[in-house]
Amino acid sequence: MKPLQRELLEKLIEASAEPVLTASIERPDWPVVLCNPAFERLHGETPVLERPLADVVETLLGRDLALEVSETIRSRQETSIPVLLHKREYLLVLRPVSVDSSNNYYALYWRSGHVGDPGAANEDIHHALLRAKRRIRDLSRDDPVTGLLNESAFREVLEHDWAVAAREKSSLALISFTLDNFDAYLEVFGRHATDSCLRRVAQAIRRCMRRASDVAARVGTGDGDALVVLSHASDEAGVVEFAERISGAVRELGLHHPRSKAARFVTVSHQARVVQVDRSKQTPAEFLERVITAEEVNA
Repeated sequence: MKPLQRELLEKLIEASAEPVLTASIERPDWPVVLCNPAFERLHGETPVLERPLADVVETLLGRDLALEVSETIRSRQETSIPVLLHKREYLLVLRPVSVDSSNNYYALYWRSGHVGDPGAANEDIHHALLRAKRRIRDLSRDDPVTGLLNESAFREVLEHDWAVAAREKSSLALISFTLDNFDAYLEVFGRHATDSCLRRVAQAIRRCMRRASDVAARVGTGDGDALVVLSHASDEAGVVEFAERISGAVRELGLHHPRSKAARFVTVSHQARVVQVDRSKQTPAEFLERVITAEEVNA
């Protein structure tokens, strides 16, 4: 952002009576770059500048809403979400802001709600429409069985995050999970039970995800399906530990698998890779393909 533009934006935000913060979505983890005194009072004493936006939202509103905010930003939409914070009602407004072709931001406004307002009925209708629009968006981007992103939406996210990481000279981590002996599970229990199992495994993966900016999806492979997690992590040892933690969480589900060669329960194998994007000669699609089709996997 040019100095004059930034100075003007800072003054406008500073003067606002509403809590406002702005995050750069052209940098990994979407760091907060601006916030005003009203937001600092709402948030508390903990500094927020340069912290990942998803972490700040999760601290204030919880993980579920942080995931919804992250998905809204990834889909480049404008939306409003009714929230309750410190026993007060707010309408959290998310709005994309483009300064130029290379500087894209998201502004978040906390607008106070008005209980008993004569226009409350209209507000209720407005919120219902917003929820319906978000549901339509989710149906077009989510896998219907697992609730994770579908392959098409995931490839869009990977392309975007790859471009950001290349520009920032940072890393991306991708972990692919495959269910062990899953064809045999399907033969024993049938399609409905198999879909239920996939859904339970996907939920276990989501519970283990460390940040709302991490993304999980279901993608197809030559031998079936893989559940993948994309992260901006750069520490290979930490990524492997994360993958093993997810594998352990799946095992702890205790889903009976009578024909498994690995255990009595449903288990997953994983392949984890970290790439320094700006030094890589592969495309995002090639990186994904190499991870999900790797012959050697770690149980």
